Amino acid sequence: MAKRPKAGGSVSGPDGGRRQLKVRVKTARKRSVSSARWLERQLNDPYVKSAKHEGLRSRAAYKLTEIDDKYRLLKPGKRVIDLGAAPGGWSQIAAERVKSITGDGQVIGIDYLDVEPLPGVTLLKLDFMDETAEEVLKSSLRGGKADIVLSDMAAPTVGHTRTDHLRIMGLAEAAAHFAIDVLAPGGAFLCKVFQGGTERELLDLLKRNFAVVRHVKPPASRSESAELYVLATGFRGEDAGLQG
Repeated sequence: MAKRPKAGGSVSGPDGGRRQLKVRVKTARKRSVSSARWLERQLNDPYVKSAKHEGLRSRAAYKLTEIDDKYRLLKPGKRVIDLGAAPGGWSQIAAERVKSITGDGQVIGIDYLDVEPLPGVTLLKLDFMDETAEEVLKSSLRGGKADIVLSDMAAPTVGHTRTDHLRIMGLAEAAAHFAIDVLAPGGAFLCKVFQGGTERELLDLLKRNFAVVRHVKPPASRSESAELYVLATGFRGEDAGLQG
């Protein structure tokens, strides 16, 4: 299982654990200042280095690992749906932890982007917002119900704060309604939102349908990022009245 790199330290890799020197990136004719900063951050990110060394699809795999280490969602035998699965980091961790690779659990990933095949994961190339997506996902599930719905989806930004916020929350709300429809009693929902951006309507919806709703920010989520996750556990099922 992937281990979280030590905060502030270098990551042990093929070089035998030697200290990693910080890489600085200069702007070039076709590279903006913001692009150079992003590239420099990527090159010096211990999670990026560790993910590459350990064969993980993305640094985001560590976010799910850290959340699951604390809240123990991904138990062997569980049925998991991963919304917005590309490039596959979350599905990869889920498959290992629910034991879908050996046939015990089940992991279904959906994305409109191509995702390279993953052991123990059923991958569907389809936009989650397509009107056929819900039925396709349900028909792929064993028993028609899931135990966990994961969503690390993020809408493309346009640079306008209010518009970007509405797009992000629109995805989160769609994912929440889907989770309420597809989860078995006792199930869990984990979804990316952003600090200051979890609308009251979404929280109220989740609180009506789940026993516990909390915000979490795993260590692998960059401190300067507004990224945040909402975790709802203890799905009440039909007892909640499924108000929405």
